[in-house]
Amino acid sequence: MTLDKLRSGRSAVITAVYGDDPLRFRLLDLGLTPDTVITVLSLAPAGDPIVVGLRGYQLSLRRADAAGIRVR
Repeated sequence: MTLDKLRSGRSAVITAVYGDDPLRFRLLDLGLTPDTVITVLSLAPAGDPIVVGLRGYQLSLRRADAAGIRVR
């Protein structure tokens, strides 16, 4: 499953981060690394962006970027 499919209020563990290298490296630098617990906190009314919580902070991600983050 990918992060963009996770419903609001649900938590999962990141298993892999995909995408072109600049985006992938940026996401990894932001702490979106494998074995990190991530929680979808809210979705914008139109569904984009997604607000997630991880490592004690909140982060907004575009749905297209979240589609490259595999979770279980």
